[in-house]
Amino acid sequence: MAAHAVSGSARPYRFRIGAAMRAAAGAVPPPGLVLLAILSVQVGAGLAKNLFAVLPPSAVVLLRIATGTLVLVAIARPRLRGLNRRDVLAGTAFGVSLGLMNLSFYEALARLPIGVAVAIEFLGPLTVAVVASRRRLDLLWVALAATGIALLAPWGEAAGANWAGIGFALLAGALWAAYIVLSAAVGGRFPGTTGLSFAMVVATVITAPVGVATGGTGLLQPEILLLGLGVGLLSSVIPYTLELEALRRMPKRVFGILMSLEPAAAALAGLFILGEILDLREWMAIGCVVIASIGATRT
Repeated sequence: MAAHAVSGSARPYRFRIGAAMRAAAGAVPPPGLVLLAILSVQVGAGLAKNLFAVLPPSAVVLLRIATGTLVLVAIARPRLRGLNRRDVLAGTAFGVSLGLMNLSFYEALARLPIGVAVAIEFLGPLTVAVVASRRRLDLLWVALAATGIALLAPWGEAAGANWAGIGFALLAGALWAAYIVLSAAVGGRFPGTTGLSFAMVVATVITAPVGVATGGTGLLQPEILLLGLGVGLLSSVIPYTLELEALRRMPKRVFGILMSLEPAAAALAGLFILGEILDLREWMAIGCVVIASIGATRT
């Protein structure tokens, strides 16, 4: 009922916001849009990690997803008419993978430097690319990525938190792979941004219980809510808008190659935003994952 109670002036205002965002994105070359999207995501991750000092990761995830959902639904209200049971199931699975992926990644982020967590998580899309290609050369990229992960592992160290962080990052990567596969299915069933909006609502629902239980009254502090809104905008709404515009104007292969730079960008964001200094071994590991991802995308 509330969806039909929007006044006549509210709809044009909402559409003007979306049109303004698209117009601003249209003035930037496609490669610049992708790099801006990567920068936005990593700045958002840095801001989220700063929040871990006052809120547990699961509560920060709830803030990120809930605020991103509110903004996304406000800009582009999803159209749910005409959906059948299979559409709803596909959208729900998409949302579940999105919610669990963020929960796993933020738990990894609490235990690992941003660059390391993103590099490990990137095994998810890399696996999807290799499976879709099925070329012998891709075995080289798999071996290179595996070498990178081996370099990141704390061999011989009493670092249980690191092993836990690696486990969460690997789980986030597996869920990212599921997210990619499901996004293709949802994109063919839902019009426009409806699939993503539906998935964001589902992700909010599944992360709310654990987020509220761990965050408690801390989630109601105005400054925390404002920071959560910033994380949601930087990590979800802004990069999605930029990536969508870039994909309209550039080949998917080129887009994939540029996105492969994300682990390196994450390491730089961790260095400049959080002061996370990586050693040579960690930089070499991230380089292995980046090169493997670029190679798999090109072939």
